[in-house]
Amino acid sequence: MGRGMSTRGRRKARRGLFGWAWRLLLLVLVWLVGVATYIVWVGQRDQAAPADVIIVLGAAAYDRNPSPVFKERIRHGIALYQRGLAGHLLFTGGFGNGARYAESQVARSYALKQGVPAQAILIETRSRTTRQNLQQAKALMQANGYRRALIVSDPLHMARALRLARGLGIDALGSSTPTSRFRSFDTRKRFLLQEVYFFHRDFFVESK
Repeated sequence: MGRGMSTRGRRKARRGLFGWAWRLLLLVLVWLVGVATYIVWVGQRDQAAPADVIIVLGAAAYDRNPSPVFKERIRHGIALYQRGLAGHLLFTGGFGNGARYAESQVARSYALKQGVPAQAILIETRSRTTRQNLQQAKALMQANGYRRALIVSDPLHMARALRLARGLGIDALGSSTPTSRFRSFDTRKRFLLQEVYFFHRDFFVESK
């Protein structure tokens, strides 16, 4: 009799444990879906408005040429500048492994060819990550007396960029590229999953 009650008690305890595990798993899934939805929403929201400077976040460059992703960012930054939303463009991005030119140097060269005057362009050549992009941009903003920045990046990257910028004390607005080279479902899914991961990692690690 006692043994039967003990067995039923253990089964009940296991069912209770599994029940809590399923609830916890469901809660985690709801949270992750919520984070992903937030990332997509921020990327689709255009905050383009007058600012002191337009910060274009770096991306890959191939020798003298910007990658397709970087070119979209540069072009959008130039378009915002031409709309008169800021008097200066600030291109970020340092040297990739073995690169002859920094990402920001490639961006400046592209902008000059599009008719942007040299005196309207600032660059930094030291950063390798999103956080470093923004740290270097903040230093240049402070040196030039700029207060508000309009940040340009890809839609799915914008939520993290804005969160990092505001965490560094930058008064930042975001304007995502209207087009992106991350077009296929596969590439967008990978990029979104990556950004969901970085959303959580950035709370604990300050290297990105």
